[in-house]
Formats: sequence, structure tokens, C-alpha cells
Amino acid sequence: MSNSFHATPALRPCPQPGRVDERRPLFAGIDLGTNNCRMLVGTPSARGFQVVDSFSRVVRLGEGLYESGRLSSGAMERALGTLGQCAERAHRWAADATTGPLRLRAIATEACRQAENGAEFIALAREKTGLPLEIIQPREEAELAVESCAPLICRSGRRAILFDIGGGSTEIAWVRVNCDGSAPSLIGYLSLPVGVVTLSERCAEICYSEAGFAQVVADIASMLRPFEAVHRITQEIRQGGVRMVGTSGTVTTLAGISLKLDRYRRGRVDGLSLPRACVDATLVEARALGRAGLASHPCIGAERVDFVLPGCAIFAAIHELWQVPELLVADRGLREGMLMRLIRSAQPARRGTAHA
Repeated sequence: MSNSFHATPALRPCPQPGRVDERRPLFAGIDLGTNNCRMLVGTPSARGFQVVDSFSRVVRLGEGLYESGRLSSGAMERALGTLGQCAERAHRWAADATTGPLRLRAIATEACRQAENGAEFIALAREKTGLPLEIIQPREEAELAVESCAPLICRSGRRAILFDIGGGSTEIAWVRVNCDGSAPSLIGYLSLPVGVVTLSERCAEICYSEAGFAQVVADIASMLRPFEAVHRITQEIRQGGVRMVGTSGTVTTLAGISLKLDRYRRGRVDGLSLPRACVDATLVEARALGRAGLASHPCIGAERVDFVLPGCAIFAAIHELWQVPELLVADRGLREGMLMRLIRSAQPARRGTAHA
């Protein structure tokens, strides 16, 4: 599958003969998840990349998937409309005379992996939008999350447990922090077929009661224990040097609640370190708000209210099983990971290495 998204020749200005093309190269990543469709466009910088465009829409692609096993016609229509908007934005950037060629990757995750008609929808989306949309597997999803959070993971420590609570699944990555300054490496990963959308369809109301919330936490914890048994993460935590990094709407929402923000501010949240006692207090506060309080909270809103406590239950299971001293919050994800990979793949090979 090509990673390039080429504008039509009529839209692409040609450089003048004999002149070096100094236009900025552009890279784009599109992430079609179970609940959201997100797009990020960036250009390389000394710190990785500089964002030049960002786009996100709620599409609810996985709506009803738990019951039917299929993507509904309404969900597919919403997703196709939003993907069409992404394609239009990509074409506009590709036609910009001030920038270089646009390299783009578009991925779909758990909803399309689970759905009986997932592959059929991908084929339709490619035909309708021209985007090179592809379904990625859980391991690559975990790797992209690690890639996006590498600058945070590598600040200190020797290991990291990274989690990404998505709409249809939760990815867990057990990561080695390399002391030589190279990128962190994946030791092991776990993909739970449970996310905030699927869990909200199954037991959103249950999570509002003390006993119901505790039961959901216990169920999720039982799914995590085989991974713990293999990697002995608890033992590693006792030895010290293990960080916990959370990248999802659940943890960024909890960070916003903890900071008592009057509106969500990414700059205040991304990279925030929350001590364990603060995390515990914030979980209690979020549950005490109830549905009405969560819906009116400036960092949540009515559109996301059904996903908050299911997400908190998944996080609480992770938080209770692996008791690290603090949580590092990351407002970044698969889009950022895709951009980092695209930029790296476009860089000239170092001397002494073979060209692909």
C-alpha cells in the first residue's frame, strides 16, 4: 500500500527548471476509530513535527456493533461523510503552492476489525474518497501509540506501561526504555476487545452504581491478569523505574477534572504528571458528579457523557492492578505516531545503510 497521496497534475505547480524545490514537505495521518475520525497534518521540525492542520469529528462508527456484529448503514454514512471531508482537506494541502508533496496514511481500527462487513466498508470508503484506508492489527496500534508517546516515555525510568482506552478496544503496551537514547521498544502488548463505546452499550447505567462500577472493574482486571502473569509487571514496579502513561479521552478528561479547567486545554494536559493520590481523588470526584454533572462539565459535554464512567472503569482496573506512584497523561495518539513514522521513512538513509 502506498503512503503517498498525490494531487492531480492540474493542481500541482511545477518547480522552475534549475531551481531547488524548497517547499515544506507535508505528512498527514487519518485515524478512523470506533467513535471518532481524526486527521492531523504536519511538517518536520527539530522536535519531530509542527502541526499545520488538525481535524476531528464524532462519527460513532461502532454504534450498535456489539449487538449486531455489523457496521450499520447510518454509521457507515456518517464515517464516509467525514472521510470525504478529510480527503478534501488533503487535496487542498496537496495543491498548496507553498508546500511540497503530501504523504498520507489512513487507518481504521477495532470497529472495522470486529465487524462482519468491516472489509466491505473499507473497500467502499477507498472507492468513494480515494483515501488509502486500511485496517491495522492490534500490535501496530500499540506500536503507534508508543511511537507518539516516545518523548514522554523516555524522560526517565527503565520501563513503561502505556495504555490507550479507545472506543472499541483498549491497547496495553509494556515498553523498554532504552538508556542509549534510541526509541523505546515494545516488550509485549495486549489488546482487550473492550472500549468506551462497546462498554457503554453493554453496561453504561450499571457504572453509576457502586456495586456495578466495582463489578465492571473486576471484570476488566480479570482480563489483564494473564498479561501480568507473563510479564510480572507488578514485580518490576516494586523494583522502581516504571512509568505509567495514559493516552485516551478518559485520562485527558480526568486530567481536566483534576485541574478544574473551565474548558479543555491541551497545553495544560499533555505531559501532565498526576500523583496516585490525586488520581484516586479524581476518580471519586468523576463518579460523584453523576450523569447530569458529567454532561455539564466543560471538559466533557452531553455528546461524550455516556463514555466517561465506562472509560473510568477500564482505567480503574489498570490503575488498581499496576500501582505506580504517578500517571503521565498524554494527549496524543495514533495520528501522531503515523506522522512520526512517515517523516522518518522519508528521511534519506544514513551513510552505510541500504536504500529500500
